[in-house]
Amino acid sequence: MVAALYVEPAPHGVYQNLPDVDPWDEKRDARNYAGPWPVVAHPPCQRWGRYWFGGPSVRVRKVKGDDGGCFAAALEAVRRWGGVLEHPEASSAWSTFGILAPLRGGGWSVAGDGVGWTCCVEQGHYGHRARKATWLYAVGVELPSLRWGRSRASVRLDDGYHSAAERRAATVERLGHRERLGTPAVFRDTLLSIARTAARRAA
Repeated sequence: MVAALYVEPAPHGVYQNLPDVDPWDEKRDARNYAGPWPVVAHPPCQRWGRYWFGGPSVRVRKVKGDDGGCFAAALEAVRRWGGVLEHPEASSAWSTFGILAPLRGGGWSVAGDGVGWTCCVEQGHYGHRARKATWLYAVGVELPSLRWGRSRASVRLDDGYHSAAERRAATVERLGHRERLGTPAVFRDTLLSIARTAARRAA
């Protein structure tokens, strides 16, 4: 069994209705997860990325890192129960919590916290239509060789347009909100397979 933390609810969530997966969506509040299964954690990233303040048109500026303690709880769950946590490339949560940034070209490297390992992988290798560079943090698991380097995905991932002129000049497709945040099934299965090695080691 693997606990999938901070995932989308049914019917859209890719972690729903899977055998041997215990999904924790917003209603269940993954901050309350108390084991005993290894985890795959997708803590909210909005307050940790480059638009942590809310974006160019926001009326009230947000607070960097203000996610209600979700990342801290996810990190604690991975460290305690084993598994893997994912966040967007360049997430400021890494430096805030004392985790070293991984190598951009791929490969696992020591996280610098004396506990885990970290890497950078593009979800475009796993079925996402955008490259979607992603940082992983893993503890107590076997570290597989992933599909490293730049993927061939070409759809833009970033939010919206800053002006009407930019919208008129755009020549590339951009993803909608749901698809942008979504996890491809192949990537989900890869993360679950990593977490399951923690269960095998504990057995």
